[in-house]
Amino acid sequence: MFRFSSILLAAVALSSAQAQAQQKFENLDRIDSLVAMTVGANLGEPGGPAAPVDRRLRLAACPATPSVEGPIFGAAMVKCDALNWRIRVPLVAGSAAAASGPVPRTAYGAANRFARPAPAAAKEAVVRKGDPVQLMAGNAVFSVSRPMVADEDGAMGETIRVREDKKSAPIFAQVIEMGVVRVPGFNDF
Repeated sequence: MFRFSSILLAAVALSSAQAQAQQKFENLDRIDSLVAMTVGANLGEPGGPAAPVDRRLRLAACPATPSVEGPIFGAAMVKCDALNWRIRVPLVAGSAAAASGPVPRTAYGAANRFARPAPAAAKEAVVRKGDPVQLMAGNAVFSVSRPMVADEDGAMGETIRVREDKKSAPIFAQVIEMGVVRVPGFNDF
């Protein structure tokens, strides 16, 4: 009888330890559902998440329901203010993400991304020297962005220099829309 109760006690302790281990990380299925509900479209649908949240991601379990904002620059932003973490979930271009959808594919500089197009009177600069711009990098599954400042004027499709501050080294980026530039070298969104 003593042996049976000690085995039962060990099994209960093991199951409670497993339950506690499962509670350490945020439920990624819950995040997928929250994003889909917020943007009004399911996984893979226009305006919905492009892919599920990477299952290798180990976020600390948020004590409250994470907040979802978006679409912002073609992605939904999921945040846990209590634990100070946030992730971006890329969205498929479509109705819900039309206003700020993913970076569009362009035909500019297909052979050489770094070559400047010939000057033309028809091209109007959409980014001016000193303008704040959002520098984007990534692909269809993930994207990252960073605020920068333009070092020169640029029209759609042109490659310009941008930098984080006056002391930092410049980075070459392609103008894709007003206030948004993209790092060349990544697959198109």
